[in-house]
Amino acid sequence: MSTYMPKAGQVERKWYVLDAAGKPLGRVAAKAAVLLRGKDKPIYAPHVDCGDHVIIINCAKAILTGSKASQKYYYRHTGYIGGLKAVRYDTLMAQKPEKAMELAVKGMIPSTTIGRAAMQRLRLFAGEEHTHAAQKPEAYEL
Repeated sequence: MSTYMPKAGQVERKWYVLDAAGKPLGRVAAKAAVLLRGKDKPIYAPHVDCGDHVIIINCAKAILTGSKASQKYYYRHTGYIGGLKAVRYDTLMAQKPEKAMELAVKGMIPSTTIGRAAMQRLRLFAGEEHTHAAQKPEAYEL
């Protein structure tokens, strides 16, 4: 008996909708990362991109537990001397909730070509409405 190896062209991709309203940011991001990689499928192989499309709605209503909202910072560097920028997560969630969710999911995806392809299949929306009804996405329960 030989081991089954999935081919990139044979992978069937589904569309899922995750609702982040009232749920912890990290829990939603972890489930989205698993779906994007395809690790929940029985045909998963780490060298083949076999993940699904994921739509996350209500990113603005995701919560941060404990005191992370006021103590956790998002850091980025401009590339210039002294160019370290820091934004608190309560400010980030108020201004760009999609960015906060994207950063959480991106940290759980590998930094490879397969990971970059998986991040392109992630769609984020701050509110209840999304623009992908034509793809007939399934609601995914967390």
